[in-house]
Amino acid sequence: MKKYKLLTKESVEYFGRTLHRIESLIDFGNVKKGDEGGFVEKEENLSQENDAWVYGDARVSGDAWVSGDARVYGDAWVYGDARVYGDARVYGKLKLLKGNFFSIRYQKEEIKFEKIDENYELVYKGDAKFGEEEKVLRALCVSARLAGLVKKKKKV
Repeated sequence: MKKYKLLTKESVEYFGRTLHRIESLIDFGNVKKGDEGGFVEKEENLSQENDAWVYGDARVSGDAWVSGDARVYGDAWVYGDARVYGDARVYGKLKLLKGNFFSIRYQKEEIKFEKIDENYELVYKGDAKFGEEEKVLRALCVSARLAGLVKKKKKV
């Protein structure tokens, strides 16, 4: 079941691209059926699943993707190959062109890293428990890679 549709009656031109306002077809999260959201270029920019939403005058275009419970609002613009997911919040005048934006850091919350191998680290915050057996850790790492939660270490 679709949670939103593109409104062809209201669109904006933005750097040569046509972006359409979205309208909710169902209640989900803090969005009610009939609520109008922000602007997306195409349905592939915003997941039809979970509570992800683009609010107000925020814009999402190109190959950018907003999913999970992520929210984009204010004057934010997500475009290019950017990915916004998980519980991420993108707002204000932020323009995210490329990369993965999957969470936020509250005040001075500690961001931690768990080494997977010579090339990868698992990025996490809060308490985490890793299994003693390598199989458990490897399974966790494969899941994290698929979810985009692993960053490749830079060689120094």
